[in-house]
Amino acid sequence: MQNFSFHNPVKILFGKGQIVNIAAEIPTDAKILMTYGGGSIKKNGVYDQVQSALSGRKIIEFGGIEPNPHYETLMRAVEIVKEEGISFLLAVGGGSVVDGTKFISAAVDYDGDAWDILSKKHQ
Repeated sequence: MQNFSFHNPVKILFGKGQIVNIAAEIPTDAKILMTYGGGSIKKNGVYDQVQSALSGRKIIEFGGIEPNPHYETLMRAVEIVKEEGISFLLAVGGGSVVDGTKFISAAVDYDGDAWDILSKKHQ
C-alpha cells in the first residue's frame, strides 16, 4: 500500500428547498463554473432556482456532461477553468455531473497528463 494524504473539500446540499442555501456556501467574489448534464435542470426548474439563488454572481455554464462522462468533455471544462480564471466549481445534477466535476477539479492543477489521474499512473 502506498502512503498518501487525502483532502476532499466537497460539500453536497441535497433535498427539497436546499438550492436557496447555495449562495451562503460560495464566496461573493468567486467566478463560478456551473456544470450540469443534458439539460434536465432547465426542464425541471432547478436551473432557474440556481440562477435566482446566485443572482449577481459571475457564472459560466458548462452543460452537456454525459452519463459516464467522456474524458474529452471534461477536458474542455478544464480548459475553461484555466482560461476564465474560475475559482469555484458548482455541480448541479446527478452522480455523473458530480463525479465529472471532481475530475475537473483534480485535473486543473495536475502537473502532467490528466489521463494519469484516471489510469492510476499519477504519483
